[in-house]
Amino acid sequence: MSRSDAITRARQQLHSGAFLAELERRVAYPTESQNPARGDTLRVYLEDELTPAFSRLDFSTRLIESPTGRNPYLLAEYRESATAPTVLMYGHGDVVDGMVGEWRDNLDPWKATRSGNRLYGRGTADNKGQHSINMAALHAVREARGGKLGFNAKFIIETGEEIGSPDLRQVCEALRDELKADLFVGSDGPRLAADRPTIFLGCRGGIRIHLDVNLREGGHHSGNWGGVLANPATILANAITTLVDGKGRLLLDQLKPPRLSNQIRSILADVKVEPAADEPQLSDNWGEEGFSAAERLYAWNTLEVLAISSGNIAKPANAIPGQAHAVLQLRFVVGTKVDQAVDVIRARLDASGFAMVDVRATQSFAASRTDFDSPWIKWTAESIRQTTGMLPAVLPNFGGSLPNDVFSDTLGLPTIWIPHSYPGCSQHAPDEHILLDLTEEALGIMAGLFWDLGEMPRPL
Repeated sequence: MSRSDAITRARQQLHSGAFLAELERRVAYPTESQNPARGDTLRVYLEDELTPAFSRLDFSTRLIESPTGRNPYLLAEYRESATAPTVLMYGHGDVVDGMVGEWRDNLDPWKATRSGNRLYGRGTADNKGQHSINMAALHAVREARGGKLGFNAKFIIETGEEIGSPDLRQVCEALRDELKADLFVGSDGPRLAADRPTIFLGCRGGIRIHLDVNLREGGHHSGNWGGVLANPATILANAITTLVDGKGRLLLDQLKPPRLSNQIRSILADVKVEPAADEPQLSDNWGEEGFSAAERLYAWNTLEVLAISSGNIAKPANAIPGQAHAVLQLRFVVGTKVDQAVDVIRARLDASGFAMVDVRATQSFAASRTDFDSPWIKWTAESIRQTTGMLPAVLPNFGGSLPNDVFSDTLGLPTIWIPHSYPGCSQHAPDEHILLDLTEEALGIMAGLFWDLGEMPRPL
């Protein structure tokens, strides 16, 4: 058997219906980690669905309890040779809320439904479909090699990613010896575009900033009190404009990353951010000046207003509200001094006359990425080029946040993320889906990658 045989076998799993049947079974588990009532379902997904699947691949498995006792992990391992490369892979079995009743044509989020080139269902893109593609590709390579992979493989599947992976670092630190590897490969998030294979080397970090103005209880008549009572909504709106301007540009130099290097600009030079027809189109004259869209998205920091409220927008009263609240999010790349974020914002608000605005931070994710000089980057890109005929986009980091730092910093591994979804997949929203033609290509990409890994006499 050959590399092309392995790729053909992987792609055939989609045409035969075997892959779709497997994914449909996995989507049917309502593994909502944000729902405390789904704890048993998270465990059952690992025990009844994934454990047998890994056993069929000759992986040994064991369930790892989380320190909180709520979100268990599955550790799977296949060992073939002490001298062969070892790859550590990752996925998460939990999903966000199903949002039943909000899907197009009243689709059931817990049923995989095919419509043309799309397969709808909660978890199809994030992340059951993606780790299922990687497992199916392992199966194809193993068949093509007569029951062997040619390399050693480990998999860790968590069930708490959608609540911020609260125990992942602690669990990986405890399993450090068992998780030793030469390379980390994960699949999550979207490609740059549906028609361009993509590699990203890490992720931007994220931190939520809460701004609260609490002046008084209740509202007071705007005719009787207008002009003599401070309005918390007005205060809050103006306070935000001292942090980010009307064109989305971050105004605090202390929260900006180091200057873009020539290396990063070179890597992103051929990366075009071009939304499809059914995706939001890029806003004109928005974001940091002098940067390309790719540089803004993958190499710079942004401060976004996620939510803002005061009074009752559905039934506004003729009254000055007593309180106003906003949640902002700083997305940041490696090198940002994020530990100072609250102090920097506090100082800016005080200097601008907004001492009455309270500032606090929650839900922080670290920024991390693999060194650009890692030989695994060129190796992965060449493998994908051989399979698809296209050079993949290589991004310094994913635009969003993932627990990449656990693998790059805590375990010290070169991290390569190969996403199998696309920006318009509606993850975290009603109508989540994957594209079937992209899925077929992804099955081939991963089979080619795993075949090439098995051809290595020793790790890079």
